Amino acid sequence: MHVVVDIGNTKIAMGVYLGDSLTCHWTMKTDRMKTVDEYALFISQMCASKQIDPLQVEGIMICSVVPEIDRKLAHVMQQCFRKEALFVGPGVKTGLNILYENPREVGADRITNAVAGVAYYGSPLLVIDFGTATTYCYINAKKQYVGGAILPGIDISMDSLHARTSKLPQVDTLGKARSVIGKSTIQAIQSGYLYGFVSQTEGMITRMLKEAGEQAFVLATGPHAMLMKEELPSIHAVDDYLTFKGLHLLFTRNHT
Repeated sequence: MHVVVDIGNTKIAMGVYLGDSLTCHWTMKTDRMKTVDEYALFISQMCASKQIDPLQVEGIMICSVVPEIDRKLAHVMQQCFRKEALFVGPGVKTGLNILYENPREVGADRITNAVAGVAYYGSPLLVIDFGTATTYCYINAKKQYVGGAILPGIDISMDSLHARTSKLPQVDTLGKARSVIGKSTIQAIQSGYLYGFVSQTEGMITRMLKEAGEQAFVLATGPHAMLMKEELPSIHAVDDYLTFKGLHLLFTRNHT
């Protein structure tokens, strides 16, 4: 049994694998002010509710894009499971040849998604993660991580629009816009975000595949992935558990 942890800017997702099966998972808010004991208490309660014996956990694999809480979460894992966590980063066996000018700059979440994407969907592959930031990762037919793009995510863009304007209201959910031409301020914002991001995504896919010169499989993940796929036939599949799958593969490759 092993634990996988995805530390994102907005939330922390945890899963427990028994063999190759994800037996349970949960999320908690990423809170930079929370103490080790507070995190540990919540995780212990979740393990108890899901009948997970912490002493049966053989290891922990973590990917993080919030380095300021990495040390804290490492202590939390030690306190909860009596094991030292392994973080996705330099020295970890990924099976990918990263062609970035500085491979250390590639985010752990992007590497993890790429590892899972290639293993489960093959290459060439374009992975789009609709998270706090929207990221694009391109892996060529030789399974080389070529690069990608990083854009402001949908949710933070919506929050920024409300925060930086005096009269525009907060729109809490993206939802389905009734039409491209909105008939009210709320409808106009919903239309702008839905079809604006759909058009942005469609444009990025087209430009990346043209530049790559390959017919790649396009895979999406993240909170808004299914909504984007409903509007874009160019997205071939959605995988909500892509990061967990990547962490599981990385754990296996680095603990054998």
